[in-house]
Amino acid sequence: MIDREKFWKEFRSWLVAIGFILFLRGFVIQTFHVPSGSMKDTILIGDFLIINRLKYGIKLPFTDRYLPRITKPKKGDIIVFRYPVQKQAILNTNFVKRCVAVENDTVFIKHKQLYVNGKSQLENYVSHRNSKEYAPLDLDNETYQRLWESRKLHRYPYVRDNFGPVVVPEGCVFAMGDNRDNSDDSRFWGPVPIDFISGTPVFVYWSWKPNIPVSHLFRKIRWERIGKLFS
Repeated sequence: MIDREKFWKEFRSWLVAIGFILFLRGFVIQTFHVPSGSMKDTILIGDFLIINRLKYGIKLPFTDRYLPRITKPKKGDIIVFRYPVQKQAILNTNFVKRCVAVENDTVFIKHKQLYVNGKSQLENYVSHRNSKEYAPLDLDNETYQRLWESRKLHRYPYVRDNFGPVVVPEGCVFAMGDNRDNSDDSRFWGPVPIDFISGTPVFVYWSWKPNIPVSHLFRKIRWERIGKLFS
């Protein structure tokens, strides 16, 4: 015969545990699996990340509202955000990139070198793996800004190596992958609204090499990356 008092006590304990996990998942942490090499070698394909959702404030689940906002992303932060091109099929896909400029900054790229507010950026985490250089688009600054903000440059490879100048709008950041020659980022689809940003990576909790079969599990796992922290 079922002991009802013991059953309900156990049931309440499970409810509290499930509620706590849902609270953490909704407001505090998020998991993220890296499917592309746009952040190589900082973050690799096959890395599984724990994301701090409180870094920039408390974000209400299933919305783009923060309550309250603690701080804004700053230059150099690695950020996880919702893809900003609203009409694309991957609307709800999360991206991970680096914030290289914030609102009101002027961004310019010449011969693959990034300039922010006229200053060349020294970024020891950046890699270039393709010697090919695309020529710049022949546009005046006003047209360039308008096309970029309206996300009309995403089909043009010519913005990869020579870009801008553009001014990052209020409430937005400019995001780029560390693997600059192989990154789908703000150069192509425009600014990232701050309210689309869900957080920043804390550490790698699991990592494996996607090109090695599971049957070779020991070699597949990147043991040295598990626990890697992001400052």
